[in-house]
Amino acid sequence: MTHTAHHLAWLDAERRRLLDFGLAQAPDDAGARWLDDDGAPEPGAAVHTWITARTVHVQSLGHLLGHPGSRPVAERALAGLRGTLHDDENGGWFASVAADGTPDETKSAYAHAFVVLSSASATIAGLDGAPELLGEALETLVRFWEPEAGMHLDEWDRTFTTADPYRGVNANMHAVEALLAAHDATGDRRWLDRAGIIGRNVVRLAQGNDWRIPEHFDEAWTPQLELNRDRPADPFKPYGATIGHGLEWARLLLHVGAASGTTAELVPAARSLYSRAVADGWHADGAPGFVYTTDWTGAPVVRERMHWVVAEAVGAAAALFHATGDDAYLTDYHRWWDFAAGFHLDRARGSWHHELDPANVPAGTVWPGKPDLYHAVQATLVPVLPLAPGLAAALHLQARGAL
Repeated sequence: MTHTAHHLAWLDAERRRLLDFGLAQAPDDAGARWLDDDGAPEPGAAVHTWITARTVHVQSLGHLLGHPGSRPVAERALAGLRGTLHDDENGGWFASVAADGTPDETKSAYAHAFVVLSSASATIAGLDGAPELLGEALETLVRFWEPEAGMHLDEWDRTFTTADPYRGVNANMHAVEALLAAHDATGDRRWLDRAGIIGRNVVRLAQGNDWRIPEHFDEAWTPQLELNRDRPADPFKPYGATIGHGLEWARLLLHVGAASGTTAELVPAARSLYSRAVADGWHADGAPGFVYTTDWTGAPVVRERMHWVVAEAVGAAAALFHATGDDAYLTDYHRWWDFAAGFHLDRARGSWHHELDPANVPAGTVWPGKPDLYHAVQATLVPVLPLAPGLAAALHLQARGAL
């Protein structure tokens, strides 16, 4: 993707600013903390596996970039995955562990996908113990796999004996990213193939629903389109179509295509997902920004603006421009960055405002504080790296002059 020298310098400066903000995220070996608006760990808060794993991933990228301070943070967060958050008795990872040591015993595919992603990135970055962790994480993620559906189930109990009847697309979306990274780290083709199976299943679901992705299902993988209508702003299971997921899936399909040599097959679906998300989500209520969710006709439901949605819009537009050369995506790319720079970037206190209200004023009804850097940092990297291999592998090659 062609950029001016000034834009490349701006992306680099923003990436450095974000990585610096996160250096306080893992003050010890217990895992990474949820950060407040000033970048300080929330006192007495639980340590979450998904935030810890995302911290390992992001700061492993920082280490590969040569960012001072990133490696120690990644190592301390990695220690949390190997220690505090790991279930030594039954295997796998707790969803979280409270300050008093009490675990949330849920075994979540969402969290386990991020353990795979983080340990793959850490393996590529050369962190001690990461390859062993990746091997265990992949073995554990397989326990969520439902071959007949070609998707992962959502949750097990602590002992992996009873599965929750809920099934969802969100965990599978992050599993695609994780499996692509695992393929980069191990060279094992089955992880790439599995990512492709999931991606094509989601394309089928979206295509049959006017390119609005059904997110929630029962244990037979029957769509539950009315789930959580009474609490539509649920942070992980919101009602309706999630705009950011349409954008994120558009990008992920192009990564799958580039890695597997099937880009031409997947570009039409990526275009359709992106177009639907932009048409439904952008400026949908008369104000700038992407709404969080819509109903199944495309009408806004939750109108808050989430930082991760515009970050994924940036990545999707960049990926589509990479894949197609269509200048309309480049125009969109700059439009999304203009919005992020104007409203989400917190230049006074650091990082990004994770949530804005419908008037684009910082808020915290769904996502208080600034939990992590994952989406924002990736938005600065996707535009300057190829669609394949993944971010960590590409940075590793770039550092050695092989890219």
